[in-house]
Amino acid sequence: MNLSRLLAARAEAGEPVRAGLIGAGKFGAMFLAQARLTTGLQILGIADLNVERARANCRTTGWSDEQIAATDLDDAAKSGATHIGDDAMALIAHPALDVLIDATGDPRIGIRHCLAAIDNGKHVIMVNVEADVVAGPLLARRAEQAGVVYSLAWGDQPALIAEHVDWARACGFKVICAGKGTRYHPKFHQSTPETVWDYFHFGRETAERGGMNPKMFNSFIDGTKSGIEMTAVCNATGLTPQPDGLSFPPCSFNDLAEVLKPKSAGGSTSHEGTTEVVSSLHRDMTPVENDLMLGTYVVIEGDNDYVRHCFEEYHTLPDSTFQYAALYRPTHMIGLELGISVASAALREEPTGSPTGFRSDVVATAKRPLKKGEILDGEGGYMVWGKQVPAPKSLEMGGLPLGLASDVPLTRDIAEGEQLTWADAAIDESDQAVKIRREMEAAFGRVNVDTERPAAE
Repeated sequence: MNLSRLLAARAEAGEPVRAGLIGAGKFGAMFLAQARLTTGLQILGIADLNVERARANCRTTGWSDEQIAATDLDDAAKSGATHIGDDAMALIAHPALDVLIDATGDPRIGIRHCLAAIDNGKHVIMVNVEADVVAGPLLARRAEQAGVVYSLAWGDQPALIAEHVDWARACGFKVICAGKGTRYHPKFHQSTPETVWDYFHFGRETAERGGMNPKMFNSFIDGTKSGIEMTAVCNATGLTPQPDGLSFPPCSFNDLAEVLKPKSAGGSTSHEGTTEVVSSLHRDMTPVENDLMLGTYVVIEGDNDYVRHCFEEYHTLPDSTFQYAALYRPTHMIGLELGISVASAALREEPTGSPTGFRSDVVATAKRPLKKGEILDGEGGYMVWGKQVPAPKSLEMGGLPLGLASDVPLTRDIAEGEQLTWADAAIDESDQAVKIRREMEAAFGRVNVDTERPAAE
């Protein structure tokens, strides 16, 4: 609760926290809207392949031309203005930079930026959760060894859920389940960028007004983003996935403790200490009353009758037995809140969530029958969605990480609903992201299994 005071002290000393942003899309623009108003924070530079779009997004979010007038990064460091360019590596290497924010959404690029930032002694805020679930545990370890912070992004749901879990444990509660809400129906797994706005909670007109990328937002609808985010939560908190991943039960915020307690206690989850995403739609497509579509939650257990009586007395959203209770946040503000992570990393050297192990993975799963030779189109596309899988199961089957299932040809036919393996695609083993992923698997529990599969008949 002292971050604003610490930022103010840096401003008074004439030493603002200097952050660099790579990727000035929707998330980046939301951050920029508040960054210009944050005392003690300077955006040293913005790197984007589309420089004019980045400038336009700055103007849209309230920046004046004078605020983005720095001619280069050296000028930005001296003048306090911001430089906009297309050279991400120059931004990462600049000596005045304190914190690097990757908001590109591309796991290969995010891994490259993260490694460069660590090598240059910069803290990293990984908005790019796609990169985090490919290799986050290894990236976090390398950052720690280099004496810098690797952090999930506050405002995005994984960091908020990690904070729920930390709160519960710091209060002495056992965490039963943690997660978020979304709009889900089983048929959404086949959603494509062409159909996404038919399924989203707002329509095409609103999406186009906001400049929203249909492929990116399709990953929210087809189940991929939920798998990615709950994997990030597991790897950061020690929670473990359910054996078959997420089941997306319909649930209101009033019923979280009832629905998300273990099956052994009359609920729906496989075990204590897991993740789940609840749906704002019933399976007949009718809306859930008092849904948690944009929110986050944690379910906790009362250890004794006294605590359970407290759950009852203080209306803590208990289950019918008062053994379990829930805490929730009804919404999240995405990039508008990202300054919390930047300040925490720079001023406290503390992440807002960071992976500590490889407990969960996201495996590419076929949306439709796929043919040998087709080129995979990655997250939110027409071909695959990402399913949460326990890491040991993913390693045993040789599951193909969703984050690496793009721009590679298939080596055999794949049935609809089948999970892909490394052997199912012509993977470039010299690719930096692939090598880092392989290193992560070896460092965090790689098992010796035969991942080869027979060729298709």
